[in-house]
Amino acid sequence: MKQVVIRSCAVMGVACLALVLNGCMSVPNSPTPRFYMLQAVDGNQVSKKTNITSDVVIGVGPVKIPEYQDRPQIVTQDKEKMLKFAQFDRWGEPLDLGMRRLIGENLAVMLPEANFTLYPWNSSVPVKYQVVVEIIQLDSKLDEDMFLVAQWLVIDVQNSKTMIIKRSEFRQSIIPQNYSGLVKTLSMACASLSSEIVEALATLDTHS
Repeated sequence: MKQVVIRSCAVMGVACLALVLNGCMSVPNSPTPRFYMLQAVDGNQVSKKTNITSDVVIGVGPVKIPEYQDRPQIVTQDKEKMLKFAQFDRWGEPLDLGMRRLIGENLAVMLPEANFTLYPWNSSVPVKYQVVVEIIQLDSKLDEDMFLVAQWLVIDVQNSKTMIIKRSEFRQSIIPQNYSGLVKTLSMACASLSSEIVEALATLDTHS
């Protein structure tokens, strides 16, 4: 009886060792995850920069994104509009925080005289205007285009008054047709959105 038990344990041990070795051997064959980050506009490539009152402090955020985009994997759609989650192509930071950072950087380039802070900020910071963005829709098809719909508003923080409410839509072809191209296209769409926000802020500053 003892010999049967010993033999069974030996067989199980060999089987477990084989599984472990097989797992170790398969690891090098697994694709290495790729991480992407949205890129702000290059200051040298911005043809028009807007000047507003230099002591104005603008707060950027929060930026909200759709629930289906709130994940590390880059999300796209197939031809049947089914969601696809890229296993090895991921965001290097939460997408909502990345878009908040990106819009803040873009505004700083386009409005070089203004001061900026990202949400949430310290209550001691004298924020004049707050830019709040909600991404209503963000759909991407790698072999076609990307469609971004944003609802955004500008709040006069000191007077607790909403000054501007606007909806912006952008549809752009993804070039090249891969994840790197998608990230580049989304960065460009955010640059266009940032430009619209700058125009709104400049108008408010002119009438203030």
